[in-house]
Amino acid sequence: MSHLVVSEQLKIMGVVNATPDSFSDGGKFDTLEKAFAHARRLIEEGADILDIGGESSRPGSQAVPLDEELRRTVPLIEALREISDIPISIDTGKPEVMRAAVDAGASMINSIWALRLEGELQAAAELDVPVCLMHMLGTPETMQQNPVYEDVVGEVREFLARRVDAAVEAGIRPGNIVIDPGFGFGKTIAHNLSLLKNLPVLRELGVPVLAGLSRKKMIGTILDRPVDERLYGSLSVAVIAAMLGADILRVHDVVATADAIAMVRALGQAA
Repeated sequence: MSHLVVSEQLKIMGVVNATPDSFSDGGKFDTLEKAFAHARRLIEEGADILDIGGESSRPGSQAVPLDEELRRTVPLIEALREISDIPISIDTGKPEVMRAAVDAGASMINSIWALRLEGELQAAAELDVPVCLMHMLGTPETMQQNPVYEDVVGEVREFLARRVDAAVEAGIRPGNIVIDPGFGFGKTIAHNLSLLKNLPVLRELGVPVLAGLSRKKMIGTILDRPVDERLYGSLSVAVIAAMLGADILRVHDVVATADAIAMVRALGQAA
């Protein structure tokens, strides 16, 4: 197993969906009070980072107005900053939300658009915080209709390499860049599995890799499990991603993932 790489800096990112329509927990945390309680619980469970989103990006989702996204996210970040200094990532494609979130205390930007939307690159460069660039085929509304690739690993790697270059050219420091292959964002099960198996190919780009597989439809389809019964499948792919070199795991179940990764760390330290 010497070819497996376990990142010494592996971080667990807990998901806080302050939305009524996210695929895994839509509506559970759609008020400030509910979202705050959930985020505080994730902190207590040992999350290294919180990823806060006010707009669902599930397949078929619709865009949320700016004012509504700000209402869902900024007060939550401000409230969390009063109780914790945990790094907070803002999951958004809107430059205005990026700026307001960072001003409120967020310290990372998670862009499912890989900073391709108008104003995103400039805002991220000016804010000078870490950014995550994700691959997505199409848009959330269309991405799962008929995703086709000739070489999914090569095409995703090339896309991410171009976005890293664009970010650097815009003034974003290379040390502030993370990449995400976008599991489930315009991919079939076969595409997702191929990307997971080939995470080391993405690591060749020389920047940290985020893997977001928790509770995804792929797990439900393979195991024939509804979204609230995908913990064991989620843990297995989290362990696989960690052993193949992922640097950040974006998950819903922090304690269970932390236990699984503790075993991965132990293996990595073994002779």
